[in-house]
Formats: sequence, structure tokens, C-alpha cells
Amino acid sequence: MAEHPPAAMSEHPLTRAIAPLIERLNAELLDPADARGDDVTLEWNGKPVVAVRLPIKPTKPTKAEKVVDGGVRSLLVEVAEELGGPLRELSRGEKQRAVLLLEARGAFEYRKSAEIVAEALGVTRFTVYNYLNRAR
Repeated sequence: MAEHPPAAMSEHPLTRAIAPLIERLNAELLDPADARGDDVTLEWNGKPVVAVRLPIKPTKPTKAEKVVDGGVRSLLVEVAEELGGPLRELSRGEKQRAVLLLEARGAFEYRKSAEIVAEALGVTRFTVYNYLNRAR
């Protein structure tokens, strides 16, 4: 979130309930009085509680943006941070989850990506493909 909502708004059950979604969308919570026409105002019992401003730019980066940011390697860093540690040190289940997260973010659209991911996870390329196939 770009800004934190006022204290009264952040204490409201609706605001607390949607906070993880807002963060994941990289959206912003606003006082309903500050809402613009393209913002979404959420009500509770018929009264406006909070407005949500979605980011202007899409949350999923374009292929060109990924290349600029380091492509597969930047996605590996993101997933490692999300899973809480170096990819090589993850359990087998967590490595499988990492592969699924990488696939969802388009990591395997890049040339030689399976090799790069396998090296980062400390597994073989064959294992990466097995994780992908199991999910399908």
C-alpha cells in the first residue's frame, strides 16, 4: 500500500479483512471522502468505510519489464523472499510451491529458464519439469 489508512479506518473489520488482498494487488486504501471516480468505495451496513484505489499499471509485469528487472533471476529473488529463505534450503514441498509460483509469474517463458530455476533450487532440470507436470 502506498499510504496507510487513518486509524479509525484501519481498525474497522472490513478494512482488516481486505488488507492482505489490498497489499497483494498493490492497491491503496483511502478515506471514502478522498475517492475518485475510478476508485471502489466499500460500504458496511450501508455506510462507506474505505475506498480502494487500484494501481494504474498492471500488477503483473510485462515481458519487457521482467527482462529489464533481470528476468528469471529477479523472479527467483521475489519467490525466495516470499517463501522466507534461500531456495536451495527449502523443503521438497516448498520447492514445488516455488516452481508453481515461478510458473504463475511467467518465469518459464524465458530461454533456459528451467536450467536457471533448477540451479537456484539445487535440483535437476528434470525435477523442475516433474514439479510442473504434477501441478498440471
